[in-house]
Parts: sequence; structure tokens; C-alpha cells
Amino acid sequence: MQAKKKISNQSSFFFSLEDTLSARYSLYILNNRVDWRLFEIAVSPMYCLDNGCPVKPIRLMVSLLIMKHIRNVSDESAVEQWDRFNG
Repeated sequence: MQAKKKISNQSSFFFSLEDTLSARYSLYILNNRVDWRLFEIAVSPMYCLDNGCPVKPIRLMVSLLIMKHIRNVSDESAVEQWDRFNG
């Protein structure tokens, strides 16, 4: 099932992620160069709108794949790294 879209310009009540990360950090740079909307448009038709469990956001899944390939790590390691960063 396709996830419902959340419209939010503010990532946190207390701080902005962009203010806390270094602009020289490779994933920060990549985040600002990727046109995430293209991935949403290309992948969202593959998800059912009314059947099954809600999926993880497409942007999260693409980000994990990019991180996996950039760092040459397993699926599990990519998820662990993401979880450690967002935990």
C-alpha cells in the first residue's frame, strides 16, 4: 500500500537537520543534488493505493540504496547505519 503523503517543511520542532550537518558532508551534498520527485513519480505507480501495509517512504528506500552502494555495504549494514544516525 502506498504511504500517505506528509507535507512538512520543518524536520523537527527543536532543530533543522540542515543546520546541524556540515554542508561538506557527502550525503548532505548528495541530498541536495538528487531530484527526489523523479523517484516518487517513477516508483509510486508500482504501489497499490488501497491494499496491504503502508510502505516506507520512497525517498528513504532510494536513500538507503544509494548509501549501500556508496559505502559498499550489505542491506543490513545500510539499515543499521541509517538507524544509528536517526535513532
